[in-house]
Amino acid sequence: MSSTVSETTQEHAHADDGKFHLFVQIAMILAVITGVEIVLIYLPIVKWLVVSMLVLLSLVKFLLVIFWFMHLKFDKLFCTILFFIGLVLAGGTVAALLAIFSPHDSVPLSAQAIYAERAAAAK
Repeated sequence: MSSTVSETTQEHAHADDGKFHLFVQIAMILAVITGVEIVLIYLPIVKWLVVSMLVLLSLVKFLLVIFWFMHLKFDKLFCTILFFIGLVLAGGTVAALLAIFSPHDSVPLSAQAIYAERAAAAK
């Protein structure tokens, strides 16, 4: 009886060892992607391409973190769908706030611009 328990414990220990190595490998991949992002910022490349690459690399890092470190890969499909619904709602909220409070609206008007707006409104 005790040999069965010890074999199960050893198998469980080997399974945990494999997960530990997987998490270390994912952490190393995340570190490499972060390094690539930092180098990419300083390269003389067209700005739209740099931003596109940064968004793509950030998306890859995000997916790695949520599926392995947050254990969504091992959760039920319902929990994963629930997470992504919340994520879409949060993204929509951020997009709406960015549209409402755009940088153009935060620039103060000069006295001449205010006078011109009042004159145009009075017509």
